[in-house]
Amino acid sequence: MTQNQSIPVAAGGGVQAMYQSALDEGRLLIQRCADCGKHVHFPRESCPHCGSAELGWVAPTGLGTVYAVTTVRRKFEAGGDYNVSLVDLDEGVRLMSRVENMKPLELKIGQRVQARVQLTDGRGLVLFDPAPAAAGTTGVAA
Repeated sequence: MTQNQSIPVAAGGGVQAMYQSALDEGRLLIQRCADCGKHVHFPRESCPHCGSAELGWVAPTGLGTVYAVTTVRRKFEAGGDYNVSLVDLDEGVRLMSRVENMKPLELKIGQRVQARVQLTDGRGLVLFDPAPAAAGTTGVAA
């Protein structure tokens, strides 16, 4: 599926509910404005760039770059340290999440990452992993 192809999302409950519903199905979707062509995240009723209400849902590549990162310190018994990261997706939107599958202090600003949706008790959450060496890989892993 190409990034500009509109994807049907169950209606009802507003845009945030539709976004979470897609995550709960294991799919990461963001909005794209049909009028100005820019991507939008967090979900909104109208485009913050041009004011249009013509926002559709699209699947991003999931590839991005770490914009900022901080390490949250916790006792080992509480699960140990983890990072909180701001990631700029290649589509031009920024998400706050965490990068897993590496030590928190090894994560660097500018590092390429790949999004995935993790399901826990039926709820979807966007997490990131270090991108494969060939960062041209597309598709969001579920």
